[in-house]
Amino acid sequence: MTRQQIIEQIQKKKSYLIVGLDTDITKIPKHLLTEADPIFAFNKAIIDATKDLCVGYKINTAFYEALGVKGWLAMEKTVNYIGNEHFKIADAKRGDIGNTSDQYAKAFFEVMPFDSVTVAPYMGEDSVKPFLQYVGKWAIVLGLTSNKGANDFELKQTGDGLLYEMVLQTVSTWGTPENLMFVVGATQAESFINIREITPEHFYLVPGVGAQGGSLKEISEKAINSDCGILVNASRAIIYASGGEDFAEKARVIAKDYQAEMKVYLNAIALF
Repeated sequence: MTRQQIIEQIQKKKSYLIVGLDTDITKIPKHLLTEADPIFAFNKAIIDATKDLCVGYKINTAFYEALGVKGWLAMEKTVNYIGNEHFKIADAKRGDIGNTSDQYAKAFFEVMPFDSVTVAPYMGEDSVKPFLQYVGKWAIVLGLTSNKGANDFELKQTGDGLLYEMVLQTVSTWGTPENLMFVVGATQAESFINIREITPEHFYLVPGVGAQGGSLKEISEKAINSDCGILVNASRAIIYASGGEDFAEKARVIAKDYQAEMKVYLNAIALF
């Protein structure tokens, strides 16, 4: 999916919501466990309930990999079911020496039809470049994350500023705003002004809204640019809104709340 196609979806739906399909088999409603593929049955219902309210879905691959072959099959069925009108993110946090990253890129862009993969930049340019070689595909590089461990490295002072600032400045030269995004955690809201100055045109994938306590209002006010420029992910707050047979209906209610709030922010700055 190209940048223009993402923008068109945001315009059409008045939303920059990404629904996170971090599907944990121990947390899905019990009645689904009798299904031949409980994970896919759950995901299908969530997608059907939210597809008009969001612009994409993020699949955290760990929840699928942990189930072995069955999990991979459920992931493949899910990404195929999502289709081409939504931005499909493989939250896999890959990044290795060049020939290994080549294979990771092939797995997520050729074998499975994801539009993007989250990538860790620690090993440098040759570990990220393979994900930037596909037309219409994206590398979403870790910039500044929401977890407590961000203090261990990302927020350390270097001779060129904070480490995450150096990562943003350097990585932004490896690709373009047409194929490169950054992960910026929602709980780092005060940093968004500085981050937007460093990378004015790039899109950000923003996890941490909802269950992790990030403020959609604060992020939107600080990070939106002329193309919107942010994709806000909510996972647990939406998909686990109910543990009963009404789980999909309740998920839609929460997703609708997010979409309605996003519409206000988009309209307030007359973006579209």
